[in-house]
Amino acid sequence: MRSLEALLETTDPAWPWVRERLGSASNLAEVLPRDEATAGEVLHQLQVTTRSPLGAVAYETGGLLIDGGWLRVLGGGGDPRMRGSLATWNALGPHPAVASTRGMLLVAHDAVGGFFALDGGALGEGRGGAFYFAPDTLRWEDLERGYSDLLAFFLGGDLAGFYGGYRAAGWSEDVSKLSPDQGFSLHPPLWTAEGKDLTRVSRRPVPMTELLALQLDLARQLDGDGT
Repeated sequence: MRSLEALLETTDPAWPWVRERLGSASNLAEVLPRDEATAGEVLHQLQVTTRSPLGAVAYETGGLLIDGGWLRVLGGGGDPRMRGSLATWNALGPHPAVASTRGMLLVAHDAVGGFFALDGGALGEGRGGAFYFAPDTLRWEDLERGYSDLLAFFLGGDLAGFYGGYRAAGWSEDVSKLSPDQGFSLHPPLWTAEGKDLTRVSRRPVPMTELLALQLDLARQLDGDGT
């Protein structure tokens, strides 16, 4: 295992690339402050260098909140507003949500229970491609892009189009009341015929770990692709 010092890229770090895209982002983005010691531990656990955008986000940020907190990009943690980090979401621990996602790296989640992950062998050929666990299909969908392109899409892409079928009227105000560690448990759920009519869907805040475990379990029960 490489030391933290070996992972800190000094000649060609990716943080300037990330910072430039944050500065030109067309989607509202907030950088959560990091705790340096915690961020170092996260980077060491991931064993990626800060030459990569993933390593830069892990080491330089506590995470990113995009579109007023609708989308949460996991970072190094340390900010009390979002306790989940790349380390806590991807540690090999007893929580069923974590145990069910071995062979992938969770990198982001959204307010309606969608999750973004990089493939480590559980979703495809293990080449690090980005997948999205869609709450309206309960399947991992290949986004055909890597982490850098995914981050660029989060900051400058058409999120309104991507999430058009998931956002009810007043979604922004609803999300502003959520912790970034929470998401909405929807009833009826989006994968049902009744759930397609967002005017009939009720929303209840629950922890994101609970939401992931529930959705992966439902995917398995319904013969979806919960891996």
